[in-house]
Amino acid sequence: MRTEGSRHGGRGAKAARPRVGFLGVGWIGRHRLQAILEIGAVEVAGIADASPETAAEAGKLAPAAELVSTLDGLLARGLDGVVIATPSAMHAEQSIRALQAGTAVFCQKPLGRTAAEARAVVDAARAADRLLAVDLSYRFTAGMRRIAEIVRAGELGRIYAVDLVFHNAYGPDKPWFYDPALSGGGCVMDLGVHLVDLALWTLDFPEVRAVSSKLFAAGAPLGPGDHDVEDYAVAELGLSTGASVRLACSWRLQAGCDAIISAAFYGTGGGAALRNVDGSFYDFTAERYRGTARETLSVPPDAWGGRAAADWAMRLAAGERFSIEAERLVEIARVLDRIYRR
Repeated sequence: MRTEGSRHGGRGAKAARPRVGFLGVGWIGRHRLQAILEIGAVEVAGIADASPETAAEAGKLAPAAELVSTLDGLLARGLDGVVIATPSAMHAEQSIRALQAGTAVFCQKPLGRTAAEARAVVDAARAADRLLAVDLSYRFTAGMRRIAEIVRAGELGRIYAVDLVFHNAYGPDKPWFYDPALSGGGCVMDLGVHLVDLALWTLDFPEVRAVSSKLFAAGAPLGPGDHDVEDYAVAELGLSTGASVRLACSWRLQAGCDAIISAAFYGTGGGAALRNVDGSFYDFTAERYRGTARETLSVPPDAWGGRAAADWAMRLAAGERFSIEAERLVEIARVLDRIYRR
């Protein structure tokens, strides 16, 4: 990362903020742009989108940023970091190109459509010694942070069961989500990745020794040769700790509300759970359980949506480079591969 002293030859000058570009500024990309702008840790130097109109709209948030049309246009500006929010099929290739150019990466999930793609990105980050992170945003909710603290402190005893759910009454509105060659999968790749992450991250990434799953499309079971993406899935993970993790996720489930989202952890000394409020995608409560009694850990409001991006920007500004934490991204991808029986 450059410093003002290195740019201008001064001594003791204030360090310059890292220069960051944004590739893909649709709804999610623009939201992450706003979150990063709010903390002021980096300079937004470039914005790229396949749609000039979309790029121009995002440019209103960062008037000093140069508007370009491609990743190459961003990298030509000698950026310190790039935020990638493009379709899933592009994530691995674009991340690797950025890392090989010496640019840190914050990427939307999934990092890759397969564990092999995720492995290639992490290897590129290690070789370039650049910071790499993925927008696994639910671990940044206030409720999950508290639950993780309690679990890791041993306050719930030995965790033996984890139940996770993410049902979405709607489905993606982009056609590429329904092409497995482009998306890598359906609701598991889109929503289940968050559930796998929450379980493993909260438990400090124990080894996953067994995985079983059932995938459905329009109510019919999917087999190994089917080319449809799943819109309902259930899976069970057996961990080296002896704990059982059960997860279920779906698109367009007739559940009587917009969404059902929960992550519950049960141990020999109590339980704790994060649950969405009244079908909301954004509002969550977290509670701790002791027998039939419950204690509130967190309640709305909680502006958590952009915290993963802001965290990456602050780490970048602090000079962080490759972290062994990036290897966890491969572990998550391997579990998804096993759910898909790849």
